[in-house]
Amino acid sequence: MWQKTKNIFIKAAATGLGVGYFPIMPGTIGTLWGIGICLLLNLWGISIYVLGVVIFAIVAVKISDDADVLFGGHDSSKIVIDEIVGYLVAMLFIPPEIEYLIIGFVAFRFFDIIKPYPVGMIDKKVGGGLGVVLDDIAAGIYANITLWVIIVARGII
Repeated sequence: MWQKTKNIFIKAAATGLGVGYFPIMPGTIGTLWGIGICLLLNLWGISIYVLGVVIFAIVAVKISDDADVLFGGHDSSKIVIDEIVGYLVAMLFIPPEIEYLIIGFVAFRFFDIIKPYPVGMIDKKVGGGLGVVLDDIAAGIYANITLWVIIVARGII
């Protein structure tokens, strides 16, 4: 009974409460959860945001590791919790304004899909839940850098 309940929880968390089952673009749709979580974490300030991202990433690694087993393969397209973490990293230290939320979303998805070095290498070489989440964190870092380039170029800082 406990194992069945645990499996239901793992699948629900890994798939973003089921959005990972969408037949097209589950990763993109799953990333939408990241916007809401980003806004929620920003309500409590940067310290809570950073702590939330760290905790969320650690939990996502464990959930993704278990989900790999349940879905029968590494980094199933059904697993979207990694996209949520990646988006949260993309928005780290970025003002939670609508234009940056959208640019961050597009930039993160771009880097997550094209997988520039080392994102693609991480995706291929690192196994288990760590590999599932780590490549999205790397894509999130690229998106974060992109956002900072835009912010600095605009002369906001």
